[in-house]
Formats: sequence, C-alpha cells, structure tokens
Amino acid sequence: MKNLLRRVVALAVPMLFGIAIGIAWSQSLPERSVRAEAAEATQAKAEKVQRFGAVIGLRPEKKDYYLELHANTWPSVLEQIRKSNIRDYSIYLAELDGRLYLFATYKYTGDDFKADMKKMAEDPETQRWWKQTDPCQIRLPGTPDGEWWKPIPEVFRTD
Repeated sequence: MKNLLRRVVALAVPMLFGIAIGIAWSQSLPERSVRAEAAEATQAKAEKVQRFGAVIGLRPEKKDYYLELHANTWPSVLEQIRKSNIRDYSIYLAELDGRLYLFATYKYTGDDFKADMKKMAEDPETQRWWKQTDPCQIRLPGTPDGEWWKPIPEVFRTD
C-alpha cells in the first residue's frame, strides 16, 4: 500500500505542478496580448509617419528679429503645431553664397495632412504669427503655387 501511495504521489505532484503552470500561463495571455497589440500599434504608427523638408530665403535685415521670434515662440503656436500632428519640427539657418536660407524638417503623424494644415492656416494665432514671420522670408523660385516654403525631397535617411 505504501508503494502504491508513493507512486500516486510521484505522478500527482508533477501533474499538479504542470496544471498550476498552465493556469498561470493562461492568465498572463491577455496581458501579453495587450502588450503585443500596443507594440504593433506603435510600429504601425511609426511606419505611417511622413517626413517633410522645405527651404525658404531669409532677409538679412530681418535675421535677428526672426531668430528672436523663434527663441520665444508663442505657446499658442507651439500648441497648434502639436494639434496639427507635427512632431520633431526643426528650422536650420544657413548662409550660401552670401544669401541666408532657412531649412525646415518635421514629421507628420496624423491621418489627413491637408485637413490638418487647413486647420492650422485658419487658426487666428497662427495667422498672427505668420504676419510676423512672413515678412522676414523670401519665397524661392520654383516654389509650387499655394506654398510658401519650397518643398525639398529627402534623398537619404537612416534611423
């Protein structure tokens, strides 16, 4: 009888241990699934990001004013940029052949670029900001109708 009891215990303990592991594993599956879905959503969002580059001239006599404006960008303008799904927005200044140029890059993370840009253009604070910045800039030859900054193509990127 003792041998039979030992055999039952020897078989039951690993079996009960396996059942416990199975239960614990199955309870963690929903959490794993949520994490996997979140990772997939993040990946999909990263894949749909659009990157933009643009260039415009800068009037030499307006350089200091333009730099001062951007050193103290209005919070309402920064908020509108964020609401318009623009991220990682940078403007660079370069002097080439004695002329000043501004180069801008940004990422667009939304679903409807034209609609977001229309909302930005309709925003009264953004319009007020542009009344300050536009006179500092020189629209370049070859800039498409309806555009202020000349789009420039991306020719290389690495992440």
